[in-house]
Amino acid sequence: MNSLDTLTEAIQSLRMEGYIEDFELKDNKLQSLGNRLSIRNHEFIVDKYFRFEGETDPSDESILYAISSSVYGLKGILVSAYGIYSESDFNEMMKKLDIRQIN
Repeated sequence: MNSLDTLTEAIQSLRMEGYIEDFELKDNKLQSLGNRLSIRNHEFIVDKYFRFEGETDPSDESILYAISSSVYGLKGILVSAYGIYSESDFNEMMKKLDIRQIN
């Protein structure tokens, strides 16, 4: 991927790479919004992630994760806040993941 300055640019770029599913964290699992699958931490990996810092507003700080699951044949994205706005369940889940590439 080229240098991506905004969350929107990164999402668009990942969509072009096939990361079409949207995920949310629910009950310490990833929930696929498109087909309502609950995916446990051993059933997916984080292929890449991008960290965005708000220049003037701390609430703009977020991390974009590109996630794939060979178990379910899915590729998608998960967006989360970090820092003081991050959720404890999300932080615990991310500690368990296999992060292969850091951007």
